[in-house]
Formats: sequence, C-alpha cells, structure tokens
Amino acid sequence: SRSGSRGDQGRPLRRRPEYETTCCKARKGTNVNILLIGSGGREHAIAWALQKSPNTDVLYVAPGNGGTAEIAENVDLDIADGEALLSFVHERNIGLVVIGPEAPLVDGVADLLRADGVPVFGPNADGAQLEGSKAYSKAFMEANDIPTAAYGRFDDDAAALAYVREQGAPIVIKADGLAAGKGVTVALTKEEANEAICECFDGRFGEAGSTVVLEEMMTGPECSMLAFTDGVTMIPMAPSQDHKRAYENDEGPNTGGMGVYSPVPIVTDEEHATMVDIMERAVAGLREEGIDYRGVLYGGFMLTPQGPKLLEFNARFGDPETQVVLPRLETDLVDVMVATAQRRLSEIELSWRPEWAVSVVLASEGYPGDYAKGFEITGIDEANALPGVHVYHAGTKVEDGKVYTNGGRVLNVTALGGTFEEARDRAYEACDLIDWDGKFMRRDIGARAMRGRSAWES
Repeated sequence: SRSGSRGDQGRPLRRRPEYETTCCKARKGTNVNILLIGSGGREHAIAWALQKSPNTDVLYVAPGNGGTAEIAENVDLDIADGEALLSFVHERNIGLVVIGPEAPLVDGVADLLRADGVPVFGPNADGAQLEGSKAYSKAFMEANDIPTAAYGRFDDDAAALAYVREQGAPIVIKADGLAAGKGVTVALTKEEANEAICECFDGRFGEAGSTVVLEEMMTGPECSMLAFTDGVTMIPMAPSQDHKRAYENDEGPNTGGMGVYSPVPIVTDEEHATMVDIMERAVAGLREEGIDYRGVLYGGFMLTPQGPKLLEFNARFGDPETQVVLPRLETDLVDVMVATAQRRLSEIELSWRPEWAVSVVLASEGYPGDYAKGFEITGIDEANALPGVHVYHAGTKVEDGKVYTNGGRVLNVTALGGTFEEARDRAYEACDLIDWDGKFMRRDIGARAMRGRSAWES
C-alpha cells in the first residue's frame, strides 16, 4: 500500500521538502448528490467540508442536527433501516453515501448499499468489526503482529474476576461491543475493576457488555491517526490528540471526547513512521482476509516508552478528532471520498493547511451521565464571527429560529491559529461567548501538550 508522505503529520514545525504535497484531484464527472448519515459534531464537520467542494450538487444529512440544517438539507430517515436508505438513494439520484457513525457500519448498511451498486464511503460489516468487537480487534492485532496491550477475553464474570485476582491492578476493562465511547474503565484498584466487570455483565451496556476484554494498562500520551483507505492504498491524515476523561487533569469517567487538537507536537518523526507502518499492516491484514474496507481506518495509539502501541481501531472518522483534522485539510474531500469508494485512492495526495487547530467540547452538565435537554443556546453567531473559529453542532436542535440543547456533547468549538497557543486561546475566547443553563467544559484542553512530553511523565 502507499502511505503518501510518510513523515507528514501536517505540523507546521520543522517542515521538510517531502511535507509539501499538492492536491491531486480525483477524476471529474458531473457534480454528485451526496447523502451523509449521522447527527453529531463529526457529521457537521464532514458536511461543512463536503459543502465547500465544487463537486457537491445537493447534500442531504440523515438525520442531521441544528448545524447541518444551515448548510444542507436534513432528512428524517431511520439510519438503521437500510431499505429506507436505499429507496431514498434512488429517489434523489444519490451519487455518494458517506456513513458517519459506527452503528450502521456494524449493522451492514454499507454492504446493502454497495451490493446495489451505490458508491459508499464506509467499510462493510466485516471490516467494521474492528470497532464493533474489541475481542475480534485484539485477535486481529495478534494475527498481524501489531503491538498492543496484553489482554484476556471473557464471557462470564467469574473468569474475569479470577483474571483480575491473578493480574492485579491497574487494569483496563472494556465492554466488547459498541457502547458510545463509555464502555471502557481504567481501574486503579482491584475493587474498581471488579465493580466495572460486574456492571458489564449486569447489563449496564446491554449486549455490548456480554463479553469483556481485560487489558494491561499501558502508560504514555495517547494519539489518534486516522487514515483514508480503499482496501489497497492507505493515506494517513494529520494526527490528533483527544481528551477522553470528563474532568480536568484527566479525571472522571471516560466520555466520547471533551476536546482535541492537531497536529500533535510531542510526536517524533520516528513514532509517526511507526504508526504509519502499523496502519499499513492493518490494511494489508484486512485485504488478506478478503474484507472490503473502503473508508476511514482510525488507529488509537499509546506512545509508550517501548514505542507506539495500538489501543483500539475505529471504523470511521473520530469524534471530536474530525473537527480539527478536516478544517486543516486542503484537498477536496469529495475527490478523496469518491476515489476511496471507487478504489482509486492511489490518485490522491493530501495537502494540509499549516495552522494549528484546537477544539473544545461544550457539554451538558451531568454528561456522560444523566443530563437535561431543551435549553436555549446563545452566542453561537458571535463565536463564529471570530477569525479562524467554527462552531460545529453536535447535540442541538432548531425550533422557530432558535438553537436548543439536545444531547450530552452539544457543541464543538474549533479554532485555527498560527501557533498552538493562538489556536487554543481563540477557542476558549469563542467558548466564553456561548452560553446556556448547565454549560460544561474542560478548561485544560491542550495544556499538557504546551508543557511538552514530560507532562505525561509527572
């Protein structure tokens, strides 16, 4: 496979000649009608990038949110109903379907559409199992010599509890299936581990917790590498770094992500090359298994003292990583996605804007637990008016021209800047212009990165 410019993580520091890539346009046809599936901040960011393209005719988003309604046509479709989606595709002459969330991928929506000849950006159900089953993913890593944490797979609580007694703590407990980013517990004591195991098997995560994966706890900063792949060619995107914990200083429960930045200043060229190599190995392994993987492959890495190791795979764009990666992408996203769907990704090279990007998640008080909805949001227009700022809607709805909260993670406030500090300061300036009853955010997004690698060792 081809990885593009291997050393390029899209960072503006220490730029070398091979970092300078140019956009190689995919072959042009007529403009396409596009159906984007999803309703979160990730989908608003994807919709924003698709709508910028001169190759987009009409953009539909199902079901969308308050932000996508401003730039596309939201449609009320059940995204789990493949037949309904297929009917809509034929009725509206859709030339490209982009699947944002993981659940419809795991459920085989891409398979159904692709079997009918529809160009789809998103892997088939077999490929989506890399995210849909952590046990499957770990076995795949082992089979392809991908460095990762030691682990055990368990189908009953007694065996899992016995493993904890044997291995001790700290230890990581993961519900096997999809749990909206909330099925992972980093247990520092045996008691915490036992409680997390019992929660899984007692049904807190439904069927997703009927199998549990227990892993050794690795140490080091985390880093995400998303890559476009058509199953043959793999092109990495600029790395990003998410903040999973709900509260400042990386405390509290895991969430879907509370903030993110790109590029990642602490990643060395050697570490970046290792991550690219791991992603290439994964694409080759999928191809050897005969899996039709056309979309985004997301590698979540831990930068350990022994080198990068893989924490997990995701089968789609990350959320909120997409909200900092796509604003920095200069290459036409429609070109990239159509080429991916048509297995022509070898024709594409990615070009990145030199700015830094920082995004802060504004959430509802109580998230990731219980939270109230329906509060009016003010200040979005004022925040968007700041230079380099874009507010992506996640859990919002619009009624009578007003925007209301409608989810746990409500808005992603993204800012670009010439330096990391400028982007970060601008993002928080925009956050402070936005308000609603119960607004909640972390105020330390990117703080560790500004202190350097030693911040993770203290």
